[in-house]
Amino acid sequence: MMSDQPDDSLEKLNQRLLAFAQERDWEQFHSPKNLAMALIAECAELVEHFQWLTEEQSQQLSAEKKDEVAMELADILIYTIRTAERLDIDLIDAANQKIEINESRYPAQKVFGDARRADEYPDE
Repeated sequence: MMSDQPDDSLEKLNQRLLAFAQERDWEQFHSPKNLAMALIAECAELVEHFQWLTEEQSQQLSAEKKDEVAMELADILIYTIRTAERLDIDLIDAANQKIEINESRYPAQKVFGDARRADEYPDE
Protein backbone atom coordinates (compact mmCIF):
# COMPACT_ATOMS: atom_id res chain seq x y z
CA MET A 1 0.00 0.00 0.00
CA MET A 2 1.45 3.33 -1.08
CA SER A 3 1.24 6.27 1.32
CA ASP A 4 0.78 9.83 0.12
CA GLN A 5 3.05 11.08 2.93
CA PRO A 6 6.73 11.70 2.15
CA ASP A 7 9.13 9.56 4.16
CA ASP A 8 10.24 12.62 6.14
CA SER A 9 6.77 13.96 6.95
CA LEU A 10 5.66 14.82 10.44
CA GLU A 11 2.86 12.27 10.09
CA LYS A 12 5.29 9.47 9.19
CA LEU A 13 7.40 10.38 12.21
CA ASN A 14 4.28 10.41 14.38
CA GLN A 15 3.31 6.94 13.12
CA ARG A 16 6.80 5.61 13.82
CA LEU A 17 6.81 7.05 17.34
CA LEU A 18 3.35 5.67 18.05
CA ALA A 19 4.39 2.21 16.86
CA PHE A 20 7.56 2.43 18.98
CA ALA A 21 5.53 3.21 22.11
CA GLN A 22 2.86 0.60 21.39
CA GLU A 23 5.42 -2.16 20.73
CA ARG A 24 6.83 -1.54 24.21
CA ASP A 25 3.49 -1.00 25.97
CA TRP A 26 4.57 2.53 26.86
CA GLU A 27 1.35 4.27 25.87
CA GLN A 28 0.26 3.83 29.49
CA PHE A 29 3.10 6.16 30.53
CA HIS A 30 2.61 8.70 27.76
CA SER A 31 -0.01 10.93 29.32
CA PRO A 32 0.07 14.58 28.26
CA LYS A 33 1.32 15.44 31.76
CA ASN A 34 4.19 12.96 31.66
CA LEU A 35 5.15 13.90 28.12
CA ALA A 36 5.14 17.61 29.00
CA MET A 37 7.38 16.91 31.98
CA ALA A 38 9.77 14.90 29.78
CA LEU A 39 9.71 17.70 27.22
CA ILE A 40 10.75 20.37 29.71
CA ALA A 41 13.54 18.11 31.01
CA GLU A 42 14.88 17.73 27.46
CA CYS A 43 14.66 21.50 26.94
CA ALA A 44 16.78 21.97 30.06
CA GLU A 45 19.33 19.49 28.67
CA LEU A 46 19.47 21.54 25.47
CA VAL A 47 20.05 24.75 27.43
CA GLU A 48 22.94 23.12 29.30
CA HIS A 49 24.88 22.89 26.04
CA PHE A 50 24.71 26.67 25.62
CA GLN A 51 25.06 27.77 29.22
CA TRP A 52 28.07 30.04 29.68
CA LEU A 53 28.81 30.28 25.94
CA THR A 54 29.06 33.65 24.27
CA GLU A 55 26.71 34.44 21.38
CA GLU A 56 29.56 33.75 18.95
CA GLN A 57 30.52 30.44 20.60
CA SER A 58 26.90 29.31 20.47
CA GLN A 59 26.96 29.73 16.69
CA GLN A 60 30.26 27.90 16.20
CA LEU A 61 29.75 24.53 17.88
CA SER A 62 32.23 21.73 17.32
CA ALA A 63 30.96 18.78 15.28
CA GLU A 64 30.72 16.68 18.46
CA LYS A 65 28.79 19.37 20.35
CA LYS A 66 26.51 19.93 17.36
CA ASP A 67 25.70 16.19 17.32
CA GLU A 68 24.86 16.33 21.04
CA VAL A 69 22.62 19.36 20.47
CA ALA A 70 20.95 17.54 17.56
CA MET A 71 20.05 14.63 19.86
CA GLU A 72 18.53 17.00 22.42
CA LEU A 73 16.53 18.70 19.68
CA ALA A 74 15.41 15.26 18.48
CA ASP A 75 14.19 14.41 21.99
CA ILE A 76 12.30 17.71 22.13
CA LEU A 77 10.69 17.04 18.75
CA ILE A 78 9.78 13.49 19.76
CA TYR A 79 8.09 14.55 22.99
CA THR A 80 6.33 17.41 21.23
CA ILE A 81 4.95 15.07 18.57
CA ARG A 82 3.90 12.49 21.16
CA THR A 83 2.12 15.13 23.26
CA ALA A 84 0.27 16.44 20.22
CA GLU A 85 -0.71 12.90 19.22
CA ARG A 86 -2.09 12.16 22.68
CA LEU A 87 -4.13 15.38 22.62
CA ASP A 88 -5.17 15.04 18.95
CA ILE A 89 -3.52 18.33 18.00
CA ASP A 90 -2.40 18.93 14.42
CA LEU A 91 1.02 20.51 14.93
CA ILE A 92 1.28 21.91 11.41
CA ASP A 93 -2.12 23.58 11.74
CA ALA A 94 -1.28 24.86 15.23
CA ALA A 95 2.07 26.25 14.03
CA ASN A 96 0.40 28.01 11.10
CA GLN A 97 -2.19 29.51 13.44
CA LYS A 98 0.55 30.70 15.78
CA ILE A 99 2.50 32.28 12.92
CA GLU A 100 -0.65 34.18 11.89
CA ILE A 101 -1.07 35.41 15.48
CA ASN A 102 2.58 36.50 15.58
CA GLU A 103 2.29 38.25 12.23
CA SER A 104 -0.57 40.27 13.69
CA ARG A 105 1.14 40.93 17.04
CA TYR A 106 4.47 41.79 15.46
CA PRO A 107 3.89 43.63 12.16
CA ALA A 108 7.23 43.85 10.33
CA GLN A 109 6.98 47.59 9.74
CA LYS A 110 6.52 48.17 13.49
CA VAL A 111 9.08 45.75 14.95
CA PHE A 112 11.79 45.53 12.29
CA GLY A 113 15.15 45.05 14.01
CA ASP A 114 13.66 45.44 17.50
CA ALA A 115 13.10 42.34 19.66
CA ARG A 116 10.83 43.50 22.47
CA ARG A 117 7.75 41.74 23.80
CA ALA A 118 4.54 42.62 21.97
CA ASP A 119 3.16 44.65 24.88
CA GLU A 120 6.35 46.75 25.07
CA TYR A 121 5.87 48.42 21.69
CA PRO A 122 4.19 51.82 21.78
CA ASP A 123 0.68 52.03 20.34
CA GLU A 124 0.58 53.95 17.11
